[in-house]
Amino acid sequence: MAGRIPQSFIDDLIARADIVEVINTRVPLKKKGREYTACCPFHNEKTPSFTVSEAKQFYHCFGCGAHGTAIGFLMEYEHLDFVDAIETLAAEYHVEVPREDTPAGTSQARDDKQPLFDVLEQASQLYQQQLRSSERAIGYLKQRGLSGEIARRYKLGYAPDGWNFLLDNMGSNASNINHLKAAGMLVEKSPGKRYDRFRDRIMFPILDRRGHTIAFGGRIIDDGEPKYLNSPETPIFHKGYELYGFYEARQALRNLQRIVVVEGYMDVVALAQNGIEYAVASLGTATTKDQIQKLFRSVHQLIFCYDGDQAGQKAAWRALENTLPILRDGLEARFLFLPDGEDPDSMVRKEGKDAFEKRLENATPLSEFLFDKLLKEIDTRSMDGKARLAKTARPLLSTIPESVFRDLMYKRLSELVGISDDKLQGEIVSTEAEKVNKQPTTRSRGNREVKQNATRDAIALLLQHPELAGETNLPDFFASASIQGFSLLYALYQIARDNPAISSSALLERWRDKGDFEILQKLMQRNVFGTDEKSGQLAVFNDAIQRLTMKLNDERFEILETKLKQGGLSEAELEEYKSLLTR
Repeated sequence: MAGRIPQSFIDDLIARADIVEVINTRVPLKKKGREYTACCPFHNEKTPSFTVSEAKQFYHCFGCGAHGTAIGFLMEYEHLDFVDAIETLAAEYHVEVPREDTPAGTSQARDDKQPLFDVLEQASQLYQQQLRSSERAIGYLKQRGLSGEIARRYKLGYAPDGWNFLLDNMGSNASNINHLKAAGMLVEKSPGKRYDRFRDRIMFPILDRRGHTIAFGGRIIDDGEPKYLNSPETPIFHKGYELYGFYEARQALRNLQRIVVVEGYMDVVALAQNGIEYAVASLGTATTKDQIQKLFRSVHQLIFCYDGDQAGQKAAWRALENTLPILRDGLEARFLFLPDGEDPDSMVRKEGKDAFEKRLENATPLSEFLFDKLLKEIDTRSMDGKARLAKTARPLLSTIPESVFRDLMYKRLSELVGISDDKLQGEIVSTEAEKVNKQPTTRSRGNREVKQNATRDAIALLLQHPELAGETNLPDFFASASIQGFSLLYALYQIARDNPAISSSALLERWRDKGDFEILQKLMQRNVFGTDEKSGQLAVFNDAIQRLTMKLNDERFEILETKLKQGGLSEAELEEYKSLLTR
């Protein structure tokens, strides 16, 4: 049973992590002044508007508005929930995530998703047991050239024929049945009438980056449709993001150099059987941008390997379109088309590892595939044809991030149509850059474009410099003040005071599930004039607190004065009134 992750561990981990380091391994950053920049990974742009502040441990895109901490970046970029982001960050810093024992029956007794992982792992083990006792299933795998060792490594299993195998073995109570349904293992056509989704199929467990079973692919043994059946989308499985065989490839080869993307589960296992242990498969769909980004975070070269038929060509083109916006200098994509009637499974069994890897070495670069395909479809011997080629190619090339590769692609198009590459690219106007240039400064000495706000300044300074809480005193009556922002400021102050070593990002993350989180994220970016130096930070913070205290006293004085006129004050209120009157 998974308990809570201790808050102290989360704080320490966030303090240890460097946001520049976390983001740079996924999106290469360039130093620019005191900050780092890149083209935003969350929207297409030609000129960088994505900035990362090492001092604030915060990122912000002036183009699309994306912003957050290192944890927030992992959640957005890798489609993780908070707990998964913590575990991912912990793995990168080689620390184990501790868990607290939580009393049974409480809302935190276990993670909401954990029961789904549990039932899928149990189902996987049951399928593996069934494979070992099924001569028919074993005979099928042997006929496909697979050994028992490779079957164990990929945890292959067998779902017996019949409608209730999982129900009979796991559906002993309503809770298990509900978890099996949520995990996509049962189909319920009407209330109370349910059956196993997978029947009489070789089962291929799909694992996440931690090796947890999150879904299955099932291949029919005899003739029938569908040939392959996949788990549906569930709370822990999103087929457009996961890849079959990726976990196994990373386990087999710690220093992956390249990855081959194929279409089928059997292709992945057959290649591994023959010593090519760096193949993955998309899950019944065209390879998505998310999957390509995920792979490029581990390797610099992808080889898309497809059948040479029309369907393979179509799948390759979709992969090309999804790869272009992700390519940057240092990354490479290639395409390998196999002879008609062959797939990676049959090809590697027929010619062996060395010959297949030679094919991989000679795979067609993305640039050649793109232009070769367009030139087959468009006759460029006429001016009309050249104009059509330019019109067709330019939208594709415009999706490539600004890079040397992009310039070379435009240069190649220029050679084919006889127009300068500058003319083809057109006048590049970056709306993102304009937005950056038009961002109003929060303060300036001569012209204050945005009116000063002491509450926002105090919250922003405390977020960015939590150590200020130990160097000043915030009156306790801020906690119950009715003025907007005062209680939030006090809550931040209390946490920072009670946790002297807390970092800015950790303090911000304490509010992730609270209503003020988005406001605090915006204030994290706020530049407060006169706070470049440590002494200035404390002076401006104390000045803001003093002004806020005066504002609160003024409000309190008006309340007491009104009450005095209406009927009198208690002895304590009268003393307070006199104190405020002489302040």
